Amino acid sequence: MKVSVIGDGAWGTALALNMICNRHQVTLWGAFPDYLEQVKKRRENFKFLPQVTLPEELILQPDLAAAVDGADILLLATPTQFLRNVLKNLAPFFKKSTPVINVAKGIEVDTWKRISEIIAEEIGEVDFIDLSGPSHAEEVSRRVPTAVVAAAASNDSAEMVQKLMMNESFRVYTSNDVVGVELGGALKNVMAIAAGIIDGMKLGDNPKAAMMTRGIAEMSKFGEALGGQRSTFAGLSGIGDLIVTCTSGHSRNRHVGEELGRGKSMTEIQQAMGMVVAEGVPTARGAYTLARQHQVSTPIIDEIYRIIYEQRDVNAAISSLMNRKAKPEEE
Repeated sequence: MKVSVIGDGAWGTALALNMICNRHQVTLWGAFPDYLEQVKKRRENFKFLPQVTLPEELILQPDLAAAVDGADILLLATPTQFLRNVLKNLAPFFKKSTPVINVAKGIEVDTWKRISEIIAEEIGEVDFIDLSGPSHAEEVSRRVPTAVVAAAASNDSAEMVQKLMMNESFRVYTSNDVVGVELGGALKNVMAIAAGIIDGMKLGDNPKAAMMTRGIAEMSKFGEALGGQRSTFAGLSGIGDLIVTCTSGHSRNRHVGEELGRGKSMTEIQQAMGMVVAEGVPTARGAYTLARQHQVSTPIIDEIYRIIYEQRDVNAAISSLMNRKAKPEEE
């Protein structure tokens, strides 16, 4: 099939390589033509996925209209906070019959919309599939065994993605819970910041295990309140993605937390990261706002929001969580 990948970051590039292994024709678009030209010459996405050789079969295209021309499938790998603007530019060239796979994770700032909602507003109702799960780009690009889930309203659409991407190193399951899969992928980034704070403070294993366990319970309640299925959060896009993002050295969100735990400010952290995006930072604000709108108790999300946006001391945040009113575990 002819696939257009919109977003030349690490994840978009890794999935492009995976689909080339499956003998699809893949075009990769990036927002910065000068950088894409350098990538083309070096055959390496040196800023976002270094030390991985890009095959000649991968087409690098800086022109958005040309990139999507004749595509059978569109794969969106653009960070959430930049997606709406890309979609506005894409709309004149987009054919409504083209299935859209999203692989980014997050909640849009100010609108507090999920990616499927942003897409509906900008290019209309489409055949939408959300792909999520424990899948670092660095490992997928090296063909490390990986399992993810494709969620769509239609079983046929989810199975289409399964056939498109699945191979001996990349296993794809299917789901019909688009809301739950989207929220699992977004919320685990906030929990990864919490895990990083614990690691940065060198507190040990007990608090990290407790945070991850209570974190998935919090994500499940939040997701159910917004229309997702609680059982989804026990799967790949919930606990699976939470585990990998909270424990891996590849995790940008965990890195942000580690630096916060070491006493650095958000300004210092973001300046040092440059173009690299940690989606958990804006998502913490979105989740905090949505939790209040839907009257969901989210103590961990609340404290991460306060640390990032209200400069709350990390020790005070931990003390607040530990001294909450006693309650049964199932609440």
